[in-house]
Amino acid sequence: QVQLVESGGGLVQSGGSLRLSCVASARTLDYYSIGWFRQAPGKAREGVSCISNDDGSTYYADSVKGRFTISRDNAKNTVYLQMNNLRTEDTAVYYCAADIQSNCPRPNYWGQGTQVAVTL
Repeated sequence: QVQLVESGGGLVQSGGSLRLSCVASARTLDYYSIGWFRQAPGKAREGVSCISNDDGSTYYADSVKGRFTISRDNAKNTVYLQMNNLRTEDTAVYYCAADIQSNCPRPNYWGQGTQVAVTL
């Protein structure tokens, strides 16, 4: 059973930074790519970033390119999302998810989410 637990969300001013963590159950990162998704109030969920389990390829939504960085530490079963230069439009609940496919098109497992709020 794959389990994912996010942490690191919070309240930050525009231009600030946060680092989200996604701790996965053992061996998950060996078999699944991990993606970050977000959902703002009244909006559809959108993909933010993904890191492939095989070669570590990374993918980013255009809206976060150059500001967000995804990375992983297999020894700690953890995937990180470093978010810099945050904007108010980044406010959302952020979820990590595990996908058997490399670019995270349709995740199989989801975490419970962590709230990020960016103020002016």
